[in-house]
Amino acid sequence: MDDNFWDDTPIAAAAQRAAKVKTPNAFSLPHPERPRIFTVANQKGGVGKTTTSVNLAAGLALCGMKVLVVDLDPQGNASTALGVEHRGEGVLSSYEVLLGDCTPLEAMQTSTAHENLKCIPATIDLAGSEIELVSMVRREYRLADALNEKFIVDQGFDYVFIDCPPSLGLLTINAMTAAREVLIPIQCEYYALEGVGQLLNNITMIRDYLNRDLHVSTIMLTMYDARTKLAEQVMEEVRSHFGDVVLRSVIPRSVKVSEAPGYGQTVLAYDPGSRGAMAYLDAAKEIANRGDYPVTADSGAVGVAPERSGDAQPPQNGGAR
Repeated sequence: MDDNFWDDTPIAAAAQRAAKVKTPNAFSLPHPERPRIFTVANQKGGVGKTTTSVNLAAGLALCGMKVLVVDLDPQGNASTALGVEHRGEGVLSSYEVLLGDCTPLEAMQTSTAHENLKCIPATIDLAGSEIELVSMVRREYRLADALNEKFIVDQGFDYVFIDCPPSLGLLTINAMTAAREVLIPIQCEYYALEGVGQLLNNITMIRDYLNRDLHVSTIMLTMYDARTKLAEQVMEEVRSHFGDVVLRSVIPRSVKVSEAPGYGQTVLAYDPGSRGAMAYLDAAKEIANRGDYPVTADSGAVGVAPERSGDAQPPQNGGAR
């Protein structure tokens, strides 16, 4: 038997990928000129918002970035996946941060996924916060006031991801006033674009009245099943509609991605050699390498790549025109 036979097997390839992910400083990325703050949002449930938040954050942390995940979903799934305490009595969380009962630094915990990855967890108390926030001063800006530029810069964060509940209540509005960029995960399934139009309208309204800097900089395709024609059609439809704001990296439907939270881990920690782990790592690198897509006067809520000279080569991931 050829000595190199086992080197060409899928198992060996996965082992090689896993070894690279586990090797410190195996990947290097450019640090952003200023901290990038993302709200990960989609009013449709089950599209991979939390999975996307935690795995992109883990991927960037593995590449040397310092990353913060703010869990604003009362279910606390992002907190579970990042291995931080959020169920015990007296745990400080995003609920206390929103109400002004503690600072983000007091609520912040280090994820088991990586020392560079921090998390402000969510507790079930968040479920009632919508009612409590209604009567508060600056109710739409409670998170923005807490996650101010001084805090983010002093802590050295390169990226912040805010994981939202699947609704446009005061929690999601707080996430959008605290961020500059919106990342929308869209699953490659029937009715994929259902609700996205309304989400874009809501983002436009928030831009007009609450946060002029807010824009959709990234759209990510999730749950892609290459065996189905439908997934291919959905991918083509999303790309034709939104252009190059859509990441080239596509997240496949993966059992490993689904299993990881059950073990209190990201998929990059649970099975670093899996297709899902490598897809999220590729997406994290793509986001870092291409930078932000700023909004122009006529682009609405969706970011548009800046104009380039005629002889300039387009970047790998381009820009929406």
